[in-house]
Amino acid sequence: MGTVVDDAASVEFHAFFERHHAELARLAHLLTGEADAADDLAADALLALWHRWDRVRAADHPVAYARGVVANLARTRIRSAVRERRRIALFWSQREEGTENPDVAGVVDVRDALRRLPFRKRACVVLRHAFDLSEKDTALALGVSVGTVKSQTSKGMAELQRLLGTREAPQRMRAALAARTGEAGGKDR
Repeated sequence: MGTVVDDAASVEFHAFFERHHAELARLAHLLTGEADAADDLAADALLALWHRWDRVRAADHPVAYARGVVANLARTRIRSAVRERRRIALFWSQREEGTENPDVAGVVDVRDALRRLPFRKRACVVLRHAFDLSEKDTALALGVSVGTVKSQTSKGMAELQRLLGTREAPQRMRAALAARTGEAGGKDR
């Protein structure tokens, strides 16, 4: 996996770690604003440096290189968090519709069946059938390809039909989620 290094390199890396871990963690904290994530990012950066220690120690400024690794990891973490927040906001956005005299047992059955699906299948099914998003919009919301949306929706609906024991799973799901009494997007509470 990593580069094999000799004992001298190991000692040298350990000294580098001791001198710069706190600084790298502080940098990660300032970049992300997350104290809990700072140590993890610094550790991930130092692990990446260890795997390439032969190159890093030969660099003119190994600390600058380490700071760049932390900055890149922090950027990736922030971007990932932003994408996840967007997905969650879209997934749980409120709808204005409702129905009179909802089939409470049906709502419970559908929600129980949905909970049993893996997240990606559940997300595809809910976004496609409960929120009436297109395949393209669903793919965009989940950060996956349109083909993945098609296959996960198909597999998810087949699993729902098996769990609910009916061919009317899409209609039951739409009715159940539309019947939620003041809950956002069929969200479990």
